[in-house]
Formats: sequence, C-alpha cells, structure tokens
Amino acid sequence: MLQRLRTLIRKELQALLRDPNGRRLLILPVILQIVLFPLAASLEVRNAHIAVLNRDNGAASVEIIQRLAVASAFSEVKMLRSEAEVRDVLDRSTSLIVIRFDPNFSRELAAGGTAEVQALMDGRHANSAQLAFGYVQAIVANYQAERGHAPGGRQRTANVIPVATETRNWYNPNLESRWFVVPSLVAIITTIGCLIVTALSVAREREQGTLDQLLVSPLTPAMIMAGKAIPAMLVATVQATIIVIAARVVYALPFTGSMLLLYGSILVYGLSLAGFGLFISAISNTQQQAFLGTFVFMLPGILLSGFVSPVENMPVVLQWISWVDPLRHFIPIISGLFLKGYGIAEVAHGLWPMLLIAAVTLAAAYSIFRRGTA
Repeated sequence: MLQRLRTLIRKELQALLRDPNGRRLLILPVILQIVLFPLAASLEVRNAHIAVLNRDNGAASVEIIQRLAVASAFSEVKMLRSEAEVRDVLDRSTSLIVIRFDPNFSRELAAGGTAEVQALMDGRHANSAQLAFGYVQAIVANYQAERGHAPGGRQRTANVIPVATETRNWYNPNLESRWFVVPSLVAIITTIGCLIVTALSVAREREQGTLDQLLVSPLTPAMIMAGKAIPAMLVATVQATIIVIAARVVYALPFTGSMLLLYGSILVYGLSLAGFGLFISAISNTQQQAFLGTFVFMLPGILLSGFVSPVENMPVVLQWISWVDPLRHFIPIISGLFLKGYGIAEVAHGLWPMLLIAAVTLAAAYSIFRRGTA
C-alpha cells in the first residue's frame, strides 16, 4: 500500500514540475512577494508631504518647522501663505497634513500660557494621516520638553517634579513594519501554492480523462486523496523554507522559536489547506473552475485572517466566521515563533483549530469524491 502511495506522490510531483508553467507558478509568486510585500505593504509613513501655514513667525514656530523638515517621515514641508491654500492642498491631496500656527503662538509659549497648534488632516487617507499626526505630536512634545514646558504649554515651576515616560516596544523595538509583514508571508504565499496544487489536481485528472484510470487501479479513494494532498504539503514546506531563509538573511528578522515547532505547524497548516483545496477540486469539473474557486477562497481568507486589520475590530459575526479560516490561526503562530519565542503551549492554541478544519474539509471532500465516483 505504501509503495502505491509513493508511486502516486511521485507521479503528482513529476506532473507538477515537468510543466514549465507549473514551475513558474510555484516559484515566481514566492520571489515577487518576498521582494514586493515588505516594501509595498509598509505600515510606516515615509516621504509624506505636509504643509505649514505659519501666521506667527516667532522663534518657537520656526524651530518646530525646522524639526519637521528634517524628520525622516516627511520628504517635503510646503509653506503656505493664506487660508485659501490650506483648503487647496487638502482638496488636491498634495499634502497629507497641514500644520497651522496662530499669530501669538511663540509669545504665549514664552509667557508660559497655552499655545495651540492646529493640525488639519486628509481624511481620505485616514491611517497614514493618523500616523503622520503622531509624528508631529512627538516632535512638538519633544520641543516642549526641551524648553521646559508641560504638554499644555504651561511653564514648569521649581516645585513641580517632571514625569518622564519611557516607552519600550516589546518584540519589535524599532516598530519595523516588515517584522510583521515578512512572517505573515509564510502563511500567505504557502496558501497560494498549496491551494493551487491541490485544487487543480483532481480537476486536472477529471479534465484529462485519467481519473477513471486511477479509480480502476488498486488505489482506494482515500489513498488517491492522500496522494494529492501530500505533494501540496511538500510544496508548501519548500515555499515556507525559502521565505524563512529570506526573512533571516535578507531582512535580518530574529527567529526566537523552535524550528521543530515551525515545521510541525507548517505541516498542519498545509494539511488544512489541502482539505480546502481538495474540497474545491471535488466540486469542480474543470481546472478553470478550480482555479477560480481558489481565488474566491483567497480574498476572504486574507481579509479575515487579521493580516489587513485585527480580527477584534471586525463585527462579531465575521469573527465567528474567521474561525474556519486557517490563515487566522497560522499567522499568530508564525509571528509568535519569529518574534515572541512561542513554545508548545502557545503553538497548540492555534494548531487544534487547524486540525479540526482539516478533518472537516477532508471528510467533506472525501464524501463528495466517493459520491461522484460511485
């Protein structure tokens, strides 16, 4: 029995690797996404354009503007001359945020009063604008602290003990967005490869007319499904290995977990994906239908995984639906193994839902496959 299964696995791998288009489909997405995702899917704000309407022209406002100009987050600080220009730059999206200083800003700050700075943000780019505003707040707060002013603009007196707040970012000290993006690529890219391999497998046999030959062979339906799932899991493991090597060598990400837990989690994740892929393949009559079914699964899978936005921010109904998404359970595991030093207890919290998903989807695919071949 094992010899027959090995033969089927070898046949699947040969059919997959013999076709040049199949090889490109497995290799090119990995390379492209390793290069593009960490650079394009950045959560940081860099090279943003801001504008300043300075009606004060005092020493304090000029110094703050100079600090904004040398900040790495802002590539251009445009000086405005009138209120009309404020609306214009925001309407045309030429500036992400506009900083406005009142005429008495420097005078009130020097007198120990309350000096206000107005920030007008482009709400069409809400996330980027909020991040840019955070940088502006930090620059203004640092200036106030150096000049001995409290955050509200009040001068510190001799009998007031200043309170210093020290911030430490655990697991990602410099808040590098690629430290979050690159580990998640292990889940996203292997999802594409594993689903395509499994979803096209049975559909290809059915379309080419070779499925009947498999059915009259000594192979049972369960062995045929195993022969289709195992090559996909091997492909997912190889793709994941490439991404892990790139993360450590190219992007210098730390890996604080166990390699044994990493590859054990990848295999369980690949098994859950194979269940979905075989289910899609079982209900598809052609490879085109299976290919479309794969991408129908991919978009909701990524949106519900927590990669784009936290699962906790979603409506309760979507949070429950996301439990059937293997990506939702694997991304925390892979991120935890890279950055948090996850052990078996933390990894197991995400493994059992994936095993349950694999059991349900494989059982459903097996049932449909048996019914369609009876």
